[in-house]
Amino acid sequence: MIDQRLAPYGVFALRAALGIMFIAHAYLKYGVFTVAGFENFLGSVGLPALFAWPIILAEAAGGIALLVGFHSRLVSVLLLPVLLGALAIHAPNGWVFNAPNGGWEYPAFLAITALAQAFAGDGAFAMKRTAVPALGTGKPAIRMA
Repeated sequence: MIDQRLAPYGVFALRAALGIMFIAHAYLKYGVFTVAGFENFLGSVGLPALFAWPIILAEAAGGIALLVGFHSRLVSVLLLPVLLGALAIHAPNGWVFNAPNGGWEYPAFLAITALAQAFAGDGAFAMKRTAVPALGTGKPAIRMA
């Protein structure tokens, strides 16, 4: 049973945590590893270095959008390729994220979290809600929050 009164706040908590995580990871790549360091990492795993800035900007802008609730459902879906890319990079390292070069459970958890955010909606305190049709009807969905 979903508590209709409190569910929007739970969805907000999910959205805020996911947004903060994306902002933190964008900062980690920019301020700690540096863009050049991240470019080198991407090259070491066989990806073009030119992906560095788009990934950093997607994480920063997407994180801010999630945090303030700006089209959260859409942003969550648009960030899935970043998370699935991280999952693919970390998959060979094993399950636990403290394994050498990081395991795959954290990127997998974040991808599922982003998917849950897209399914759950924008939650409370959303700046701009994402309008989605009710499944199979083409008619606007009823919004819980």
